[in-house]
Amino acid sequence: MKTEMFSPLKVMQGVALRTAMSVAVSIAVATSFAAMPGEAFAKTSTAASKSAAKKASTTETAAAAAPRAKPVKAIRAPAPAKAAKVAAADDDDDAPRAARKRRVTYRMDPHSRRSAVHAVAFQPRTPSVGQAFGLHETADSLALRSSVAYVVDQNTQETLFDKNSRAVVPIASITKLMTAMVVLDSREPLTDEIQVTDEDRDYEKYTGSRLAVGSVLNREDMLHIALMASENRAAAALSRYYQNGRPGFIAAMNAKAKSLGMTDTHFENSTGLTSLNVSSARDLVKMVNAAYQYPLIRKFSTDSSYEVYTGKRNIAYRSTNALIRNPTWDIGLQKTGFINEAGECLVMQANINGRQVVMVLLDSSGKYSRFADAGRLRAFLDTATEPHITSADAGGGA
Repeated sequence: MKTEMFSPLKVMQGVALRTAMSVAVSIAVATSFAAMPGEAFAKTSTAASKSAAKKASTTETAAAAAPRAKPVKAIRAPAPAKAAKVAAADDDDDAPRAARKRRVTYRMDPHSRRSAVHAVAFQPRTPSVGQAFGLHETADSLALRSSVAYVVDQNTQETLFDKNSRAVVPIASITKLMTAMVVLDSREPLTDEIQVTDEDRDYEKYTGSRLAVGSVLNREDMLHIALMASENRAAAALSRYYQNGRPGFIAAMNAKAKSLGMTDTHFENSTGLTSLNVSSARDLVKMVNAAYQYPLIRKFSTDSSYEVYTGKRNIAYRSTNALIRNPTWDIGLQKTGFINEAGECLVMQANINGRQVVMVLLDSSGKYSRFADAGRLRAFLDTATEPHITSADAGGGA
């Protein structure tokens, strides 16, 4: 009997029967649990609604019993100027506000964003001194964008073109030609190393520089990038390493100007990053002629590119004068300059149609307009038979 009870067939039948019953029970339990959440949530929602209604009734009763308070105007935070608030399309506007769930999205309006950025970031450029004094209103047959233009024959000093040449205006980095002459006149070794410090930062215009504080270059390299690439910290460091310090350097610049007969000229620093460095086009012709006598100034100012090692990294510089890279121009010396008060400036010694000329363009409006004006003047000189004088004060001697 016991053997029949534990036979394999009986055991398998019992296991199958228990398994079938277990599966059936599991399905029944799962079905009952699946039906429960809806009822539970319904009961919870009903209970919550009754609780909320009871609280609301209590609140209304208390509010009615209490004295009426003065209505207070709600203060809303200003909506973001750059985004539009958009409600979902399937919202039910008639549903009670407390029970309604709203999905809110934010959509960027590109036009609004653009106008907001311009309103914050854009500031009109400060008018130049030439614009403030009406120099741009002086008409000329070439329609130059420069308010001051002066061209002379370098050998005879004959005036070939004159527009407001006596006006005294800021000259920006044209200053660096005088800086270079004072450095070379000092006869300090060009191999001496010079380190850039915080004293060489621009604390007036707050311009940047690729020449980081701590950079070390020799005097020759500092002079090279100051003339070719108008590197301001290089010019500042050169003045600080002068034998009598920076004040002595500025005094030497003004003494040099006086010795050259530059009576309209005054310098306050070695970089040109100040509106107090002023001169006239006639004086700048004298400065260009004097600087042309220095072979290093001619070479450094007309290089198209130069690379220096600062002790930490290599820096590749390029000339600030686009005409240097133009093979149709034969330029022997040049310098560019810009600050808001001076506008775009350019001085050059060039060979035009076999004639050595000195060209001065000051207070030009537009980044490339000074170079375009130089092209117009060159075309004029190719065909001109008489000098062109447009400024009211052009008469008289130099």
